[in-house]
Amino acid sequence: MMEKKRLLIIEDEASVAKQLKIVLSEEYDISLAADPVEAGNLLSTGRFPVVTLDLGLPPYPETPQVGLALLESVPSFSPDTKVIVISGHDSDGTLMAAFGLGAVDVCPKPIDLKLLNIILSRTFRIHELEKCNRILQARTLSGQFCDMLGISQAMNRVFDMIGRVALTDYPVLIYGQSGTGKEMAARAVHVQSSRRDKPLVIINCGAIPENLLESELFGYEKGAFTGAAGRQIGKFEQADNGTIFLDEVGELPLNLQVKLLRFIQEGTIERLGASKPIAIDARIVAATNIDLEAAVEQGAFRPDLFFRLNVVPLDMPPLQEREEDVLLLAQHFIREEAQKLKRGKVILSPAAVTALTGHTWPGNVRELQNRIRRAMSLISGKILCPADFGLAEEEKSDSERLPTLREARDLAEKKVVRQALVQTNNNISQAARLLEVSRPTLHDLIRKHGIGRESGSAGVGKFYTAAG
Repeated sequence: MMEKKRLLIIEDEASVAKQLKIVLSEEYDISLAADPVEAGNLLSTGRFPVVTLDLGLPPYPETPQVGLALLESVPSFSPDTKVIVISGHDSDGTLMAAFGLGAVDVCPKPIDLKLLNIILSRTFRIHELEKCNRILQARTLSGQFCDMLGISQAMNRVFDMIGRVALTDYPVLIYGQSGTGKEMAARAVHVQSSRRDKPLVIINCGAIPENLLESELFGYEKGAFTGAAGRQIGKFEQADNGTIFLDEVGELPLNLQVKLLRFIQEGTIERLGASKPIAIDARIVAATNIDLEAAVEQGAFRPDLFFRLNVVPLDMPPLQEREEDVLLLAQHFIREEAQKLKRGKVILSPAAVTALTGHTWPGNVRELQNRIRRAMSLISGKILCPADFGLAEEEKSDSERLPTLREARDLAEKKVVRQALVQTNNNISQAARLLEVSRPTLHDLIRKHGIGRESGSAGVGKFYTAAG
């Protein structure tokens, strides 16, 4: 079963606390506190998204003052915890004071359990939405999301989708060319989900011989086949209560597609040689670099399994469609490799910047990372040139239309502004000095060329925030 949401009930009347725990335990993982000291100790663990707080607490349970004082102190214990006040003190002054101190809702005594359930559901939802918003804000400011980097519109869409789908438990099917970061996206879905503290089990369906894949996925009992000397737990059992990532799921043989379909439909698996099914609760995230719809038409992939997996499709864009991210990623990899090799600061020459941003990157982010590693292993100085990456000074297509002078000037202007922002980590003042223009002029150039708007309004906010 999935881990229940944690709920702290702060209630000094033992009979009321016991009744609430009995009624709510089916849906929530309940902890109880009867006084402010016990409540403070539990709150300081940071484990509780939502708290119900009875205002009438000892040593003065007949007044709301102790409860209100505890309500005021909740942010110092656990800043993100949401508090539902439960009170028999129904005066307007008490309720206004509770809301003023941060309560998100009030449930009067005597408690209507149906109303309390509605309030709890709504409050947990508010907590999840605020958590999502904090994550998105942090990503907007840093260009980073769960170890994934990107400020482009394409990657903003990916980050937004991951943030949304992580709140559900539906299967996710990740599409993308080799090297686009499908496994990183799967890790992000897991890390942002309620299963984050449980296992993420990864298996590449195309890397394991077909005759071994079934036992690898589902395990086996002793004597199931020659050489099966004991029971072996498979990947699905290892992922119980967590997430299983099936990379290159399009390579799964048809007979195992049937077993995977059965698991999705029934939540059970059978080890090889076993006579009884085993109930497993694992979220499915799958990935493919082939056209599964075409595979369905060709009879290589079951249509019923495809529709079961394709509940939430997530497209990982090729690096060619992430022009704004190329230098961001390149400089990140350069810093990583420089630190590993103890080389100090290494920078890109202007020609290298042009070569990197002009390359089409058929191997996507993996190709970029490998070219960075090649360059860092070969250079003896501190400046990287196109030849260090195995790239020509310029890459041009004979079929390209010659741009007009105005178009060429705008393209060059846009590119150099982008490069200055990346090199200065989006600091407007530093970028303006680098370009030898004023801050207002640089702001005008950013607006003129839509830099940041390409990534949505959040991208514009990113540049202006970085400017101080």
